Amino acid sequence: RIKYPGDVGTPTTDMLLFKILLNSVVSTPGAKFMTIDISNFYLNTPMKRFEYVKLALSDIPEEVITEYNLHEKAVDGHVYVEVRKGMYGLPQAGLLANQLLEKRLNKHGYHQSKLVPGLWTHEWRPIQFTLVVDDFGVKYVGKEHAKHLQSVISKYYPVTTEWSGDRYIGIQLEWDYKKRQVHLSMPGYAKKALKQFQHDAPAKRQDSPFPYAKPIYGAKQQFAKHSTSPPVDSKAKKFIQQVCGKFLYLGRAVDSTLLMPISAIASQQANPTEETLAHTKQLLDYIASQEEAVLTYTASDMILAVHSDASYLNESNARSRAGGHFFLSTNNDIPRNNGAILNIAHIIKHVMSSATEAELAALYIMAREAVYIRIILEEMGHKQPPTPMQTDNAMAEGVINSKVQPKRTKAMDMRFHWLRDRECQEQFRFYWRPGKSNYADYWTKHHAAKHHKHVRREFLTPFIVLEMVQQKKAQQRAMQNK
Repeated sequence: RIKYPGDVGTPTTDMLLFKILLNSVVSTPGAKFMTIDISNFYLNTPMKRFEYVKLALSDIPEEVITEYNLHEKAVDGHVYVEVRKGMYGLPQAGLLANQLLEKRLNKHGYHQSKLVPGLWTHEWRPIQFTLVVDDFGVKYVGKEHAKHLQSVISKYYPVTTEWSGDRYIGIQLEWDYKKRQVHLSMPGYAKKALKQFQHDAPAKRQDSPFPYAKPIYGAKQQFAKHSTSPPVDSKAKKFIQQVCGKFLYLGRAVDSTLLMPISAIASQQANPTEETLAHTKQLLDYIASQEEAVLTYTASDMILAVHSDASYLNESNARSRAGGHFFLSTNNDIPRNNGAILNIAHIIKHVMSSATEAELAALYIMAREAVYIRIILEEMGHKQPPTPMQTDNAMAEGVINSKVQPKRTKAMDMRFHWLRDRECQEQFRFYWRPGKSNYADYWTKHHAAKHHKHVRREFLTPFIVLEMVQQKKAQQRAMQNK
């Protein structure tokens, strides 16, 4: 095992930044998207601190031993090798390669943001790009600027360029520049994963990813449910954890309807029971029953908008849940919905003493995320007014806007003072609307199958729309080839 004394963390683009860049492309007149891939990025990077490798002669092919006369250089049946340049397997290889790339790009006017890791801009060219290891996702206005970046990188590395920009970090991108839209999908990902888990489609269609417990309206007391289900064996435990890990990426990338059930199952995966296993299989039934998920971004004013909601005491151990829906929209009093750049389904760590406190905690969680998103947008050149944050709890809105002064705990006091301060700084604008218009409600609780079917149409694009875009592109290519 190699023990490197320094930092080996490499600044890289996350899913949130990538999605904001896609919105920026369709929202900027004349902008387009392309990708560049560097080959052998980790190799041959100069190292100030050499590493050493001990190789057994028995692991080396005889022709290599003969070619380099290794028998004479061996000691006790082993060869000792000094590593002077980067190679795969070194923990510092990624960081060293990234630092060398940054040094080379800086010479030509390209600089990485000091506030947003993975976001790069040029000193004067209308070009921005994200970097994930050795994959560039490039937004440009004017092809000559993209060609300049391509030529700079080509001086130092072998590169592959895709001007169509139709795939990045495993996500398929269908661009409709005329309508100023981009459709995100991961074709075949769900089917491949279901095959990996040997899970067949259910005989009866499943439209609910998690069991729904209908509330008893009008009851004076709502009793918590305590599971008496027996624990599962280690094999089933591993299966549950693998399912959560596999589909979490799909949920974060495209299909946000998976986030709530995965969050619920993941909260039990450390000590899963037979009931947890049944919930996991229901989730797989749901995935197998649905068409390919498609997430669409439409051109906007690039103004961040947030919906926040909380569900009080609906989790085990008297915990509450917070949900958030983040999207980029127009600068209106009531922002129009768009494809989500981020959805949050989060169990609040502390026990809340009231529904209002739970709502304030949810607003606090969403506002903290929004602060960083505002920084990203500002770094990309999209100036932000006070971010509109919608809640469906009139008391929480009244507390933040100084209409109400409640008796409170210290934790509650900290949260609402923080929110009040941020509003005074004009970072946020908090407003109330009825619960039916709050998109974040979906990520705070489990719903009936009917509601899931309705909401899926609200947040995801029907697959037929994507097929029509692809068919239109195919017809255009056929006309051009005639």
